[in-house]
Amino acid sequence: MKNIITLIGASALALSAGMTSAIAEEELFIYNWTDYTSPDLIKKFEKETGIAVTLDTFDSNETLLAKLKSGATGYDIVVPSHNFVELFIKEDLLQEINASKLSGYENLSDDFKNSFWDTGNTYTIPWMQGATSFTIDTDAYKGDIHTFDLLFNPPKELQGKIGMFKSANDVISTAQIALGIPLCSENPTEMTKVLELLKKQKEHVKIYSSDGILERLVSGDVAVHQNWSGYSIRAREKKASLAYAFPKEGVPSFSDNLAVPQGAKNYDNAIKFIEFMMQPENAAIQSNFAGYANGVKGSAKFFNDAMRNSPEVNPPEGTNFIFTKACSEKGIKLEAKVWESLLQ
Repeated sequence: MKNIITLIGASALALSAGMTSAIAEEELFIYNWTDYTSPDLIKKFEKETGIAVTLDTFDSNETLLAKLKSGATGYDIVVPSHNFVELFIKEDLLQEINASKLSGYENLSDDFKNSFWDTGNTYTIPWMQGATSFTIDTDAYKGDIHTFDLLFNPPKELQGKIGMFKSANDVISTAQIALGIPLCSENPTEMTKVLELLKKQKEHVKIYSSDGILERLVSGDVAVHQNWSGYSIRAREKKASLAYAFPKEGVPSFSDNLAVPQGAKNYDNAIKFIEFMMQPENAAIQSNFAGYANGVKGSAKFFNDAMRNSPEVNPPEGTNFIFTKACSEKGIKLEAKVWESLLQ
């Protein structure tokens, strides 16, 4: 009897270990921008699928690129911006997802089925879309806020109180638009002008950081900060004097995307998450949290009032939105030189 019991016990342990292993395999590792994933969305996905989600964060496309190129990410879902997608594809850093064959693809808006960075959604689907401008405390400055002059040629009340992203592409693209220089310029003379503008601005910049923006704005540590439109909503909800600018020179706009990196260990679970995000109600949960539009038809009816009525989502008529783009190798090298020279 003892031998039988021992045998049964061993079998039970083996079965239990096997079940534990199977459960452990039901995981999903997401690498997304800081403070850019709805906790309620993750809870809903975990409840509906039984897949446990682990979330890590990054602060710029450059950080994500470096991580993927290291070849040891351990992630199943990553969230690159549209202007980096083509580079990631070229570098063979993403796996095909062939979204047109997935459940929910019919819910994507036509614009995002034919995007210039991934026509047909072979590698990506849309996550969130918004603008990259700046948030300003109108108690600190009473004039017209809709110009990049406030960032690059600040009046006395804003000097030393400016926060900028710590992202070469975002900062340099903004400077190029302010100067009327083409994005991704390959002209050394034009890029010298960009560097001169940024160096002149630097004496008035308190911090270069893409993290902690909300806290700095709400506390008054800075009076103006380069910012994304959705994050500006969340800051304004905590401090009513904050406002988002739509500069007359043009407003950089972006679309972030869900993708599966090479080497993902949980590819099937990543596909389940992608299909989950193409459902209108789920896309709306994320939009309500982050404050950004999405590319899923029918999601707007699930928006809350704060999202539906926010000035950040309803820009002034005639606002000139400019989609940033992927730069050539020459453009990237010039950009890197400008950034290195600025921060040294």
